Amino acid sequence: GDPGNGAYMLGHPDFRKALADFLSKQYNLPVDPKNLMSTAGASMGTDLACRTLCKVGDLAVVEEPTYFLSFTMIRDRGMDLLGVPMQDDGMDLDALEKHLVEQNGKIKMVYTVPVHHNPTGICMSDAKRTKLVALARQYDFVIVADEAYQMLEFEACNIKPLFYYDDPENPHVLSVGTFSKLIGPGVKVGWVQAHEKLLKPLAGIGYIDSGNNPVIFSSCNLIHFLESGAMAKHLAVVSKDLGARCALICKKLREVGLEVFQPKGGYFVWVKSKGKMTGRSGEAMAVKKDKFQDYMRLCFAWLPTDKLEEGIEYLRQ
Repeated sequence: GDPGNGAYMLGHPDFRKALADFLSKQYNLPVDPKNLMSTAGASMGTDLACRTLCKVGDLAVVEEPTYFLSFTMIRDRGMDLLGVPMQDDGMDLDALEKHLVEQNGKIKMVYTVPVHHNPTGICMSDAKRTKLVALARQYDFVIVADEAYQMLEFEACNIKPLFYYDDPENPHVLSVGTFSKLIGPGVKVGWVQAHEKLLKPLAGIGYIDSGNNPVIFSSCNLIHFLESGAMAKHLAVVSKDLGARCALICKKLREVGLEVFQPKGGYFVWVKSKGKMTGRSGEAMAVKKDKFQDYMRLCFAWLPTDKLEEGIEYLRQ
């Protein structure tokens, strides 16, 4: 730390400023460094929210299907899970409100992937974003918005992070981001964007109080990459390449007789099988592993295009 900033519990101030400037240009919205905390990737942001803003015995609501490893982080806190379906414009908020009424105050967190959803690729509508935050205020729960794919888009989507729907005087939203999905999986540097009342408890847990923010050094390695404009150029190249891969895999899936929703960003295509399976089964993406057994989450971000084509050809009936 230093005398002017105190201990760097929320992260190194130079990195937080560089990150704020970068995000502001990407979002075309103001980003204040005081609303940012550096993390060791998106998972740390989600884990901190569970550990500091919830308690053992609370309930969390997740989309079904969703990012299945979120279940472990939530259950590690001693919380139980409830699922709600996905619709074409995002989480089924009628199903969520039914849970909220029935559980009478026990639901303390909603975990959502509101943009380029993992695994379906769906983006939550503006109307639903507004209503979800209103429900959070009405029923007093926090929203963990896993926005790992927020900037990884194949066409201009003009979707604001959920943070921008929140009230700074009565905040309920944590927008969680990461460079792991933009630069590479080994770059375990991410952030939480939230209003100060929600952000402060995250930096007050024991291991940060004892050892300070864990990514001070690794995050500072990215400052020049962000400030020089190289990160923005890299993101444009990655988005173009993944967009082409996505278009290819969707085209091939249709050629072998499968129906597919073509996402506008992210890493995945969600496909219902007609018999043969490849990729990751959707079964693990339901809270009770009781549905989606005949769905596949297909990742187009890893394999070369010839291997993608080979894998899709295997699915031909």
